[in-house]
Amino acid sequence: MNGLPQARYLTKLVIATDDDRIYSAAREFGGSVRMTRSDHMSGTDRAAEIASAEQAEIVVNIQGDEPMIDPDAIDAAVLAMIEDEEVPMATLKKLIEDPGEVANPNVVKVVTDLAGNAIYFSRCPIPFVRGGTHAHYKTYRSLHLPARFSATLFRSPPWSARTGGMSGTVAGARKTDFGIRVVETDYDSLGVDTPEDLERVSTLFEASLLR
Repeated sequence: MNGLPQARYLTKLVIATDDDRIYSAAREFGGSVRMTRSDHMSGTDRAAEIASAEQAEIVVNIQGDEPMIDPDAIDAAVLAMIEDEEVPMATLKKLIEDPGEVANPNVVKVVTDLAGNAIYFSRCPIPFVRGGTHAHYKTYRSLHLPARFSATLFRSPPWSARTGGMSGTVAGARKTDFGIRVVETDYDSLGVDTPEDLERVSTLFEASLLR
């Protein structure tokens, strides 16, 4: 491993963890890894701790439960910030094609305004149709790609106090006072939320190594 990210717009990759096992594994394959505090409420807060010591203009928070992430998906979110300096955060969404995902609490849904900025994130169906069907609505899933943040936002203390509390156990559902630009993509997320997800992703990962 050369330690360089495959996404074109990233120049440095750092693994942030509070687990000695992850730290040791990362060191074994030559990854750049740093230990963080263990009291963080989310990966976003963990990334904020690392970002506070960096000089980067944009910080990309890539979760470890998204091992098959497409580098082009990362670039798409970063480009949203590069092309519009007024955008402090950016993330991705994809149109849900499987009706079963609409009611699945493991699938985070997102609603945006006409400008493409996030209004609300939820694990529940959006919109909620009492005793009805969502067949007439387009529903988008928020991919397992936490918002990409400008480093200046991360360094505006206190990060946790400014963003407020968690809502629906979704880090992205924190107050969107800063604005989150949501870019639509065809990239299909393969996040690991259940043991079944882990088995599926492990099979795909092993197959990719044989190519």
